[in-house]
Amino acid sequence: MRYSWILFDADETLFHFDAFAGLKLMFATFGVNFTAEDYRQYHTLSAPLWVDYQDGAISAAQLQHTRFQAWSERLGVATEILNRDYLVAMAQVSPPLSGAPELISALQGKAKLGIITNGFSAMQHTRLAKAGWQQAFDTLVVSEQVGIAKPAAGIFEHAFELMGHPPKEQILMVGDNPHSDILGGLNAGIDTCWLNSTGRATPEGIRPHYEVSSLQQLHKLLLG
Repeated sequence: MRYSWILFDADETLFHFDAFAGLKLMFATFGVNFTAEDYRQYHTLSAPLWVDYQDGAISAAQLQHTRFQAWSERLGVATEILNRDYLVAMAQVSPPLSGAPELISALQGKAKLGIITNGFSAMQHTRLAKAGWQQAFDTLVVSEQVGIAKPAAGIFEHAFELMGHPPKEQILMVGDNPHSDILGGLNAGIDTCWLNSTGRATPEGIRPHYEVSSLQQLHKLLLG
């Protein structure tokens, strides 16, 4: 195989990410029937926060606090508790994507595997344990811990250090988000593969080395 390291994004690359299901599950424990309209309002607030976080304008803690501030006041529960319970709930409703278990199993022993995610630590460790993947990944890099988010090259440089600085031409970054995963990999000088499962147009100025529509297609690309 051409690559000695395959780096993956987590959400919607290896794992399903259904924020509405996670929020519904979490708020039910507080006696709240979280509706589709509640989710629309939450997403309207949350989406720009993630852009600010990726751009380095706010910290992980600021994102986690601000997205639940109104609910904190409404329920009389600290934002830290709401955020913690949300991450626990999300880990329960985020199974591996179709083709992910087979791909990870097939790659083991043929390449070293890593995860670089802009998500939060608590959820990543729980999901890896639920999937039985604690030993499958040699490197897990979470922006919350590093203090730098994709697409900044710094989070990749941190990963490369943990990886022992393999030649960059032997590293492939796989992700579903062209603005963080693909642009981030390009910024860091490594090959990229865009998992474009919904057939979106390639954003202007971002050119992945490969594009696949499923993890099964990635499996064939990497292993024939």
